[in-house]
Amino acid sequence: MTKRIVITGSTRGIGNGLAREFLKRRCQVAVSGRWPERVAEVVAELGQYYGESKVCGTACDVTDPEQLQRLWDSAAHAFGEVDVWINNAGMSIGRLPLWEQQDSELAAVVDTNLTGALLASKTAIANMVRQGHGQVWNTEGFGSNGATQPGMAAYGATKRAVRYLQKALRKDVADTPVQVCTVSPGIVVTDLLTGDYDLTSEQWEKSKRIFNILGDHVHTVTPWLADHILAADKSGARVVWLTRRKALARFMTASFRRRDLFTQMEGA
Repeated sequence: MTKRIVITGSTRGIGNGLAREFLKRRCQVAVSGRWPERVAEVVAELGQYYGESKVCGTACDVTDPEQLQRLWDSAAHAFGEVDVWINNAGMSIGRLPLWEQQDSELAAVVDTNLTGALLASKTAIANMVRQGHGQVWNTEGFGSNGATQPGMAAYGATKRAVRYLQKALRKDVADTPVQVCTVSPGIVVTDLLTGDYDLTSEQWEKSKRIFNILGDHVHTVTPWLADHILAADKSGARVVWLTRRKALARFMTASFRRRDLFTQMEGA
């Protein structure tokens, strides 16, 4: 089904991969990111491949309500309405004990991953209630299911909070025409995954072994995610790439299923 879709944090990584897959499926897509120059580059590139009428873009800091409303307005102006809004924007910080983290970085990860999800959800839902329909998707990540690792206190706490947010929002929208859904991409090789590691460290070598078992590239994950997001038709839908069953199967076959997702990155 052709839909009109807004994706925050879609100039790179999973968000950009989703934008491309939705465009391949004849949807119209509004991309966004913090930097206007990068947004313009992505819009021009995607417009060349998929048609200028199919894509638009607006620079947006998800912690700023005015910029979020501007993102909605620009998409609605370009496409008429917005059917799907995906809160994908997120950030991570270095894997350090909480007491060694910079105060500014702790504030930034909470502002982007949690406050941004709250404000963007508020913007999207308010506008969808007025237009009479729509779906809002929030993105889970490490910590959403309560898992913990050293150095992940701040990031994991924000993603754990996103799962609560989704449960609460479903109750809030119960008597409205808006649906609240969840997407869980799993472990995907992006800057967000690797950017908080020292790639020369022993910690990275240990983590890389797990990532090579459970992880995937953007181009592997996003086609499946896009298909299932487009097929979702009720509030509370969850699109989960790395299920427990899939993770268990990968561990069981890891000894004879060698994978190296990072060779190109580390050789750059």
